Amino acid sequence: MEDFVTLTYNGHQMKLPVVTGSEGEKAVDISNLRAETGFITLDPGYANTGSCLSAITYMDGEKGILRYRGIPVEQLAEKATFKETAYLLINGRLPNREQLTRFSVMLNDNSLVHEDLKTFYQNFPRASHPMGILSAMVNALRSFYPELGTLEEEITITMTRLLAKVRTMAAMSYKISRGHRVVYPRPDLTYCENFLNMMFDTPVRPYEINRAAVNALRVFWILHADHEQNCSTSAVRMVGSARVNLYAAISSGIAALWGPLHGGANQAVIEMLTTIQNEGGNYHKAIERAKDKNDPFRLMGFGHRIYKTYDPRAKIMKKMCDELLDSLQIDDPLLDIAKELEEVAVKDPYFVDHNLYPNIDFYSGIVLRAIGIPTNMFTVMFAIGRLPGWIAQWKESMDDPKWKISRPRQIYVGEREYDFVPIHARP
Repeated sequence: MEDFVTLTYNGHQMKLPVVTGSEGEKAVDISNLRAETGFITLDPGYANTGSCLSAITYMDGEKGILRYRGIPVEQLAEKATFKETAYLLINGRLPNREQLTRFSVMLNDNSLVHEDLKTFYQNFPRASHPMGILSAMVNALRSFYPELGTLEEEITITMTRLLAKVRTMAAMSYKISRGHRVVYPRPDLTYCENFLNMMFDTPVRPYEINRAAVNALRVFWILHADHEQNCSTSAVRMVGSARVNLYAAISSGIAALWGPLHGGANQAVIEMLTTIQNEGGNYHKAIERAKDKNDPFRLMGFGHRIYKTYDPRAKIMKKMCDELLDSLQIDDPLLDIAKELEEVAVKDPYFVDHNLYPNIDFYSGIVLRAIGIPTNMFTVMFAIGRLPGWIAQWKESMDDPKWKISRPRQIYVGEREYDFVPIHARP
């Protein structure tokens, strides 16, 4: 039996179909609303608008649930590699041993980048933010590695090429920014080990693989791999709907992720902690300011637009954070302030009543700092982790037989029609 919602206006009725998802989520299908009534809906920020049907990620903000392709993110963080998670998101299932081996070989084969790309990096101003550079460089990949057509195998090569090269490009940008020799990927290292080695290996001090750091990075990237229709993912889908090349679509996602209200939040956490430290380490003052509705100050890394309970990723990241700091025995005043701030905030009635729990950005900023990642590279780390999700979302939208170019509407509130006034007659 079909389910409908009836819309009534001025005596006219219209039946709007109800769409039910596999987890019981319900939506009212308004796709024919304008054609039949002349009306559109108004939803600033799209907070109540479903832009697509998707089989990739399920979230329940009220219950604190996050699953990739049906698998709880807690299980993936505990048992899966990042490569397995990427394969799962893009292909819809976990790989068997043969598929994973083939995927690993393809990642290794595509991990090097064209030597001419170094020239691009070296011509960016030294003060350029790594996210701006990464967005531009991913777009530039189209010139070096054209898309390979529409065959499934060729599309897979393009997607794998992005997963392999973005990691290398991120480490390369860090090395070039410091004036150091670029370190190339090694076929004997895992995806996460390779990145840390490319970042921190030097001729005078070879990088020693640290298990705790590698595991923390693995979990960090898995927890960031996808998060439903967020700002950057929606950007990838919207730009991709114009049938641009995959590189351009991913570049738009990187640009969207750059914002401090999105991927830049983990960097903002460390900058906030630095400000607190520079002001004498008085985190109690910061908490009181955050509670003052007349003060524009915000505690970065607390609360979430979707989760109305504890962010499930934050629980995992907190555990990883505690294990990493205990393993590395780091003496860092900034990390001490972070832990003290967390302990006070999670018990404060104001934060509890307003669901302002520490989110993943709070703990991930601490973890990345402990690993040794520079603060301005934090959002780049997020982008590497989110890449499989962006690719999966782009691929799903391209495979949708009901594809349409994204074209939101608006309600015009400007001037009514009036005649042009010559310049000599204007007041």
